Amino acid sequence: ENISDFSLNVTDCTQVVVPEEVFFTVAAAGILENLLILIAVVRNKNLHLPMYFFICSLAISDMLGSLYKTLENIFIILCKMGYLTRHGDFEKKLDDAMDSMFILSLLGSIFSLLAIAADRYITIFYALRYHNIMTLRRALVILAIIWTFCVGSSIAIALFSYEAATVIPFTILFPLMMFFILCLYVHMFLLARSHAKKIASLPTSTVHHRTNMKGAITLTIFLGVFLCCWAPFVLHILLARFCPHNPYCACYMSIFHVNGTLIMCNAIINPMIFAFRSPELRSTFKKMFYCSR
Repeated sequence: ENISDFSLNVTDCTQVVVPEEVFFTVAAAGILENLLILIAVVRNKNLHLPMYFFICSLAISDMLGSLYKTLENIFIILCKMGYLTRHGDFEKKLDDAMDSMFILSLLGSIFSLLAIAADRYITIFYALRYHNIMTLRRALVILAIIWTFCVGSSIAIALFSYEAATVIPFTILFPLMMFFILCLYVHMFLLARSHAKKIASLPTSTVHHRTNMKGAITLTIFLGVFLCCWAPFVLHILLARFCPHNPYCACYMSIFHVNGTLIMCNAIINPMIFAFRSPELRSTFKKMFYCSR
């Protein structure tokens, strides 16, 4: 917010402000939709599978992203009303806590997408051994490792966020992990194309293969939405850290509120993709909404 205020003094670009009503509506919708995903997986025992547990991990990350932007906006409103100051000790601790939540949400989303990608890879190319390789216990262990690492990293990065040695590895991690997942996708689809020719004569295998490829396509949609929603805000962080006084950087930072809203839009879009691509989830939602009947 301080960077956004400063940008008005070094650029002619007008700061774009998202109305508070729209902001909180989008945030509430994202939190509620992802909460529905978690409830649906918990209630339906047929969804107690590694893939849906990884999806729940992604849903939790999305909820944290929406919650972070909501708390940050409330903090900014209270500062403007004079109830809080921007440079007090309590406010600094509160800001560090919100920064930690933001980093936790981002890292959780990245590693959840990576876990889903690895799960889809095993499903497609090791279908007969999938249940031996990706057991429920191993999936829970993977999630425990992911979130332990994410919590520790988010606290460390938030505490030392003013050091370039901390910011640079964090900003490098985002494109590096995205590049790794992209390479995994390319490898996955190239192998799937060659395998499709080999199993074309087997009707049952073809159906199974198409089902697995549908999951891979769903994952590709997740990745595209994630990049579109998170990349602008990550770029904002980079510019605010390395070139806050540049007029062009300041002009981009004038859309700070728009970039923040995109993060919350990601939390709304992902559950819609889940519901649209998964018949089992759609069936569970119908039972949840019409249980009284």
